Amino acid sequence: MLIKNASIFTFDNEDRFLQKGFLVIKDGIIEKIASMEEFKEEIYIYEKEVIDAKGKLLFPGFICTHTHIYSAFARGMSLKGSNPSNFLEILNDLWWRLDKKLSYEDIYYSAIVTIIESIKSGFTCLFDHHASPFSIEGSLDCIEKAFKQVGMRGSLCYEVSDRDGLEISKQGIKENIRFIKKNKEDDIVKGTFGLHASFTLSNETLRLCSEEGNNLGSGFHIHVAEGIQDYEQCRRNFGEGVVERLGDYSILGHKSILAHCIHIKEEELKLLRKANVVHNPESNMNNAVGYCDASYMMDKGILIGLGSDGFSSNPFRAMECCYVLHKHERIDPRIMTPNDVIKLSVKNNSKIASKFFNNEVGVLKEGAKADLIMLEYESPTPITGDNICGHVIFGMNSLNVSDSIINGRFVMKDRILQGIEEEDIFEKSRELSEKLWQRF
Repeated sequence: MLIKNASIFTFDNEDRFLQKGFLVIKDGIIEKIASMEEFKEEIYIYEKEVIDAKGKLLFPGFICTHTHIYSAFARGMSLKGSNPSNFLEILNDLWWRLDKKLSYEDIYYSAIVTIIESIKSGFTCLFDHHASPFSIEGSLDCIEKAFKQVGMRGSLCYEVSDRDGLEISKQGIKENIRFIKKNKEDDIVKGTFGLHASFTLSNETLRLCSEEGNNLGSGFHIHVAEGIQDYEQCRRNFGEGVVERLGDYSILGHKSILAHCIHIKEEELKLLRKANVVHNPESNMNNAVGYCDASYMMDKGILIGLGSDGFSSNPFRAMECCYVLHKHERIDPRIMTPNDVIKLSVKNNSKIASKFFNNEVGVLKEGAKADLIMLEYESPTPITGDNICGHVIFGMNSLNVSDSIINGRFVMKDRILQGIEEEDIFEKSRELSEKLWQRF
């Protein structure tokens, strides 16, 4: 595939901006990126697919390093008289009731509608953290089916927890092991070892998960000190912070994803350098749990990316929220610049996700996976390599995303998903979610 006459922003270490450039894809990998001044028609005369971008912006596809796909079926749902006043009540009254009611069909359709919305918003890779305590075995296959059907790249896990009893937690462990092994050689959908959170995991369960996950070398995906309850329980029962406890059980590693990391001690920051932190500003504000000082963590050398925690499927919303939240919390307009937000959401997410695949993802460079998006963005001001981050934060939105290519294949052209009957899928989704609400 050849894409020419595009305004290319690589978001790599060199931050290259080619106002008029071309890009060549071969076997799902970016083979060449260069200026149109270097383009020679005769060299590419035999390319089967030639796309004239006609000045569209060409970005690497966005990555979400922490989400909950099944939360799509909670959109618009009433809690029937419940009005949670804190995070633990939100878990008990909403999420831990909802996940128990999920059928395998619910899991598949909540996945495919989320993936469709995510691609239309600019995502090309999602790291999902799943729970369905009474539909565990094969649940990750249902999500994988939706990923493969649409063409989305990603990583899946099942969140192990003791909250529903030891038998359920053992089933969760088995599901992680099964899926990780099954997808070991798959470079589109990978498996990681999912854990809910420290406060719902006994020492014995944490030990079993550590043993199995480390033997598999898959990395762990876990919520860390999201609510104050997680920290308080850990301090009360074990005399240490959440990160310290996870360190005791060898959960921290270069492929481990630690979502949130809000209620942590200063001395735990050095431990976070061993793993990957994911900031979820929209969800944290919604649940009133506090916020992760991502700017401070970056200054401390911690690799921290940007996720959604299932709040939305829109990278632009997440970036805007991240941009304003930190200024508000620190009462300092200099904190979290547009460049800082792009570092979190694009560059750091690329570094985190690339640890799981055979080639780099989330960046435009020779040798990286060909996961990219094209945007139609009519700016009232000049766009340059120096100000593109400001345009992303203040000017662009998900509706600017016109095309999406994942693994070198178009999954969306002119905002139309390829080979996907969106209307039928969303109609079925509404039918199933309504039935789920009735069971809820």
